[in-house]
Amino acid sequence: MHEAKTHLSRLVEKAAKGEPFIIAKAGKPMVKVVPMEEKRTPQRSGFLAHEPMVIPENFNRWCEDEIAEMFGVKP
Repeated sequence: MHEAKTHLSRLVEKAAKGEPFIIAKAGKPMVKVVPMEEKRTPQRSGFLAHEPMVIPENFNRWCEDEIAEMFGVKP
């Protein structure tokens, strides 16, 4: 514990570069210092959690004829 207090800046710099370290008190390991993850991928929930959504190329033309008919327009 004393060494960690004395050299905390140096130890944190090393941990940030990928060298984790353990702080012990009276010879008993208390905590492990590891680098933070740089980027986390957000977790998806609901129906988006399983597969990525694929939008078909003709998405904007779906039911085009039916919609035109509803508005009295000939496609």
